[in-house]
Formats: sequence, C-alpha cells, structure tokens
Amino acid sequence: MLTAEIMDLLDSTIVNVAGPSLKADLHSTPSQLQWIIGGYSLALGAALVLGGRLGDRFGRRQMFLFGVVTFTIASLACAVAPGVSSLIVFRILEGFAAAMLLPQGFGMIREAFPPQEFGKAFAVFGPVFGLGGILGPIIGGFLIQANLFNLGWRSVFLVNVPIGIVAGIAAFVVLPKTKADATVGIDLLSTAIIAIAASLLVLPLIQGRTAGWPLWTWVSMAASVLGLWLFVVRNRAVERKGKAPLVESGLFKEPGYATGLGGLALFFSGFTGVYLVVTLFLQIGERYTASQAALGNVPIALGTAIGGMLSGAVLADKLGRKVLQIGAVAQIVGAVVLFVSLGNVEQFTLWQLVPGMVLSGLGTGLVVAALFDIIISAISTEHVGSGSGVLSAVQNIAASVGVALFGTVFFAKATTGRSDLGFRNALLVQVALVAVFFLASFTLPKMAARHEEAWG
Repeated sequence: MLTAEIMDLLDSTIVNVAGPSLKADLHSTPSQLQWIIGGYSLALGAALVLGGRLGDRFGRRQMFLFGVVTFTIASLACAVAPGVSSLIVFRILEGFAAAMLLPQGFGMIREAFPPQEFGKAFAVFGPVFGLGGILGPIIGGFLIQANLFNLGWRSVFLVNVPIGIVAGIAAFVVLPKTKADATVGIDLLSTAIIAIAASLLVLPLIQGRTAGWPLWTWVSMAASVLGLWLFVVRNRAVERKGKAPLVESGLFKEPGYATGLGGLALFFSGFTGVYLVVTLFLQIGERYTASQAALGNVPIALGTAIGGMLSGAVLADKLGRKVLQIGAVAQIVGAVVLFVSLGNVEQFTLWQLVPGMVLSGLGTGLVVAALFDIIISAISTEHVGSGSGVLSAVQNIAASVGVALFGTVFFAKATTGRSDLGFRNALLVQVALVAVFFLASFTLPKMAARHEEAWG
C-alpha cells in the first residue's frame, strides 16, 4: 500500500526541480511548465472520488493493479515524450492513474487489518509522508545535476518505472483477492459534476499565485462551490430513485467521519504549505541549491518519522484524540521556535531551524497516524469505497490549498528581498490553522471505533 503513496509523493515533488532543464530542452513557456507540474494534481483531484467507487465496483485489488500498471506506463511515456504538449497529456494520465490507485490503499488497509491494528498500520504513514515528500526534490536534484546518460529531465520520470514494476509484481502476489460487486453502479453525471467541481478548485490553486490572483481564479473557486452543491443534489436524487450514488449520504452520518475530514483539511493545508516554505526560504533567501534545500528538510522528516511511529504503535490506542491535541501543540511550539530563530538571519546557519523543525515534524507524525486511524475506523464496510475516495480527495486538495496559501504569503515578502519575513508570516498562518485544528479535535470521537464487523 505504501508504494502507492511513495509513487504519488515522488511524482508530486520530483518534477518541481526539473523546471530549468525542461525550459532549456523543450523551450517550454512558464504557462506550459505550470501545466507539466500542475496537470498531475488537476487530474488526481478530479478523479479520486471516482477511483474509490470503482474499487467497490471492480474490486480494490484489481483497481490497485490497474492503477500501478497505468501509472508506470504513463511515467515511462513522460520520460520519452517528444514535446511539451505530449508531456502535459502524459502527466494528466499519470494523475488519473494515481486517482485509481490511492483510494484502494486506504480501502484495503481498512479491510485487511483487524480494527485493533489500524493504529499500527498507520504508524508507518508518518515516516512515508515525511520522507517521501522530501526525497522527491533530493532525488530530482541529484538526477538533474548528474545528468546520467545525458537524460536530463527525463530521468526524473524514469524513477517511478522500476518502483512501479516491483509494486505491480508484489501487489499481484501479495494482495488479497477482493470481490467485485456488479450491483454497484457508476453515476456518470455525478462523476462529471465532481470532476468539473474539483478542477475548478484545483486549477486556480495551481496558477493563481504566479498569475497574481486575477478575477477568473476567484470566479473559478466560487463556481467550484456551486459544483459541489450540484453534486450533493444529484447524489440525493439518485438515492431517492433507489440507485447507488457516487457517494452515499450515509457516509457522512458515520460518527467521526465528517468532522475527521474537516480536521484533515485544516491539518494538511497547514503542514504541506510549511514544507514548501522551508524549501523556498532556503533556496531563495539563503541561495541553497534544490538538493541542499531538500536536505535541509531532513529534521522535519526525522521528527515526522518518530512522531508517526509513536502515535500509531503506542499512543493512538491509549490516548485517542488526545494524541491529535498533543501533536497540534507540538506543531504550534515548533512554529513559535522557528519564528524566534528567524529573528536574525544575517549569519544564518541551518542549525537555527533544526529544533523548531524537529518539533514541527514530531507534531505532524503524531497527528497523521492518529487522524487516519480515527477517520478510517469510522467508515462502515458498505462505505469503504466512497469513504476512501473522498478521504484521498480531501487530503490532496487540502495540500494544494496549503501550497497556494503559504506560497502567496511567502512571496508577498520574498519578492521585496525579505524571505525571512515571508517565512515568519507563513508560520503565523500555520499557527492559526493548527489552533483551529486543535479546537476542532474536541468534536472527534474520544477513541477510534473498533467495530469487529469492520474487519472483512
């Protein structure tokens, strides 16, 4: 299951460092570069809910294998793309394949592990989120600088090919067979509405900051809200006819699920954005290379790994939602320590950031494992597909929101030569988001549900 997360995290971040090489080799415009980088996120966000439902219809193992194979082929196609237009198309195909792949991981973990072991299963998610997001730029920077076999930017897309081959073989051998359910229908109108609504939200988040947030970006985001409302209306209409909707309304009546998604959105928009700002500050403010800046994130990754293991293996089962609150406090303290350490950057060294970054990472790991445990445990068996798809969609769209929000706050000052002030302002935004998450955590169940009926 983790290979799916690793492939997604690598592909989401590794391409960012290939921009100059792409521009030099393919003569791509800034707008085309945005589509090469953002087309993946756009397709991913638009198709995740569908991916979860297709797992119900055709079986999660089958859809996982389909996603791995398609993702691997699309990655290879990106590596051999002859021009910008074809590369953009293949990146969109990659995003669609990831949307078929990611929800199956959550769904199969939900089905394969007994409820009392959910926390331990999610204990490894913290390290993966921390290391996966950071290894992308490190590997990408190394490959671009080394220019192995004179491949240039093409090598960053080839990374996922061997991973995908190994993952596909392992999945075929190891994953338990899951039953398809031919009675589950796929409402095409609902699929189209949610895909358009997600695209209307993600597209301005991709292009808004660099375009200066023109009027169309705000109109697009407002239209996405209307699209989500139409989606809800359509789902209810399908249910009234006695047919299977794309997302069952009963899913949001599960104790802890809806509030857990709200907390997930707040949390992921916060910590994903800060990861970005740390890298931007080191590159723009302190003139680190892409690889050096990525290595500078190692303290956060280390803290996240430790926090995730502690949370999933020990604390989540014993303390329940208190782990979320402890993690939120650790993040706030880490942000305050970082804010203070940036008070004087005239003789900056990376060691100034290490204590705050470790604390922030520790808080991230504590929250990620426990929060996924609470949300996944809240989903009943009949809602696994829809619940996993919606969970993955909220996670990824929240990360896009965080990147847009924190990037805008950072560059408001970085463009005037005050990257340190941009970083500090971003930390204030993070504190506000985490504080709201801390308060929202009191609405979650005190402990993750442990219904034995869920195992199956």
